[in-house]
Amino acid sequence: MSRQILLLTHTGRSEALESAQAVRQMLALDGLIPVMFAKESEELDVALGKGPSATRLLHDDDLPEALDDIELVMVLGGDGTILRAAEYVRGSQAPLLGVNLGHVGFLAESEREDLALAVHKVAANDYRVEERMTLDVVVTVDDEVIARTWAVNEATVEKASRERMLELVLEVDGRPLSTFGCDGVVMATPTGSTAYAFSAGGPVVWPEVEALLMVPLSAHALFARPVVVGPSSTLAVEVLDRTDGSGVLWCDGRRTVELPPGARIEVSRSAVPIRLARLSQGPFTDRLVAKFQLPVTGWRGPGDAHD
Repeated sequence: MSRQILLLTHTGRSEALESAQAVRQMLALDGLIPVMFAKESEELDVALGKGPSATRLLHDDDLPEALDDIELVMVLGGDGTILRAAEYVRGSQAPLLGVNLGHVGFLAESEREDLALAVHKVAANDYRVEERMTLDVVVTVDDEVIARTWAVNEATVEKASRERMLELVLEVDGRPLSTFGCDGVVMATPTGSTAYAFSAGGPVVWPEVEALLMVPLSAHALFARPVVVGPSSTLAVEVLDRTDGSGVLWCDGRRTVELPPGARIEVSRSAVPIRLARLSQGPFTDRLVAKFQLPVTGWRGPGDAHD
């Protein structure tokens, strides 16, 4: 059976459309079947003045069954586009291969200038698959579940109004940790430690470390430091009744739930990981240095470190 590669792109950017056109041509030349959602393929053809291609077309109602035939998903864009792709493939075996067309693009494996190399490596089966933990998120009000959702990077409880703080109590494994007024709390995976949690002053956690992070946002408290707990722990945040106003839960900046006073948000490790395709064996330290352009001038290291 022919190998099918699903191609997802940010159709609102001209460079993404041009890259998508190049990728689907290269995939076909390498004997692979490019697959796209019908709407994205049509936008691509209209924008570039191209006629119908040999691309297999999918529709939303084809999912999730159609993913059984997809070997890999190539995602052209920034981390936001990769997180959108994660919604499509959640629960399937198809890994994501991100090609960064955005800014930092921490989830991406490749850069735009390496597009052809990425396609050729996929065609040669020259990639490995890495599983990353994700989060299950449950929201209750008066002991009634009002939402169940999930996250790859983070679940964030934030204030809904700029002028008001949230009054929250933090909990770890069924025990209260601290209460304070704040702008919110980020609960993240190691993958998300370099995203929102990083911006909020949280630690960078290496991907192979299995842990959950809790990072307060602008907390008015003496003890409001980031907390790192084990992967079997459960984190919880309660919006206290004395909160003036409401809050909002954001998962990966994409899925949202309104949080009235009294809402409780529980976060735990999900049984459904995200699968990422990797083209190189380079250590995470090198990725960190490259993505954040960290200064390492003057490093000497061990004798064979530069070989």
